[in-house]
Amino acid sequence: VQLLESGGGVVQAGGSLGLSCLVSGLALSSVDVFWGRQEPGKEREVVATLRRGSSAIYADSVKGRLTISRDRAKNSINLQINRLKPEDTPIYSCTVRKHVASYRAQGTQVIVSS
Repeated sequence: VQLLESGGGVVQAGGSLGLSCLVSGLALSSVDVFWGRQEPGKEREVVATLRRGSSAIYADSVKGRLTISRDRAKNSINLQINRLKPEDTPIYSCTVRKHVASYRAQGTQVIVSS
């Protein structure tokens, strides 16, 4: 199983950014998917969750600004972040989980400039 992220970069505060996580070796229809973020020295925060057969769940810190989705044709997990704030700067990583096995991507940096 491999996860490859793309879409990180520098964005101005108030702007939008789309992140993508391409999954190989596992069909997205069979897994739960998550996007998390982590600042150096702090615990990882799960900001978006999309379980099989359920609606998306978002952390209170990002509610209303993030959208998680699956692209079944590309077998990828996407995260759209709108109205970016300086505190949205951590490293973002996607995770897929099937039963007790989890796989996480390396992470991609988002930098919000004011």
